[in-house]
Amino acid sequence: MKKWTGIGILLLAAALLLTGCLGSKNLPAPTPATPTLFVDYQRTGGFAGVNDRLVIFDNGVALVSSRSTSREFSLTRSELENISSVFEAAQFHTLEGNYTSRRESADLLQYSITYRNKTVNTEDTAIPGALEQIIGELERIVTNGLNSGQAGIQLPGIAS
Repeated sequence: MKKWTGIGILLLAAALLLTGCLGSKNLPAPTPATPTLFVDYQRTGGFAGVNDRLVIFDNGVALVSSRSTSREFSLTRSELENISSVFEAAQFHTLEGNYTSRRESADLLQYSITYRNKTVNTEDTAIPGALEQIIGELERIVTNGLNSGQAGIQLPGIAS
């Protein structure tokens, strides 16, 4: 009996020692979700050779660039919701992929708008009414972004 009690105590001590050796395992910190593209807007062409681009990610980070400047800034959740409401009011998801005119001119501005994985291309003389408010809102953001003092980057070799 003493033999079995001794073996029991020995097994219990070994179990306690092994439990202490295992310790607590630190779980890896979750990596933040990679932001996804929310809006990609480009306006190119025209007499002056415009080349503006606005990229907005779903986390509110926005990048705006023109021929001479590039800036990064942040949009609030409220601003992102406002952008979504403009696209939804225009029923962007129902629009066709291309709206172009039969008139050719090197002076026309071309627009490419991507929202939630749908892209619509148009140009000055063929902009459908549904896109007018969207373009107006995106141009407002481009102008504000380019004029903001946040994180301006002067592109090399280009004078402003």
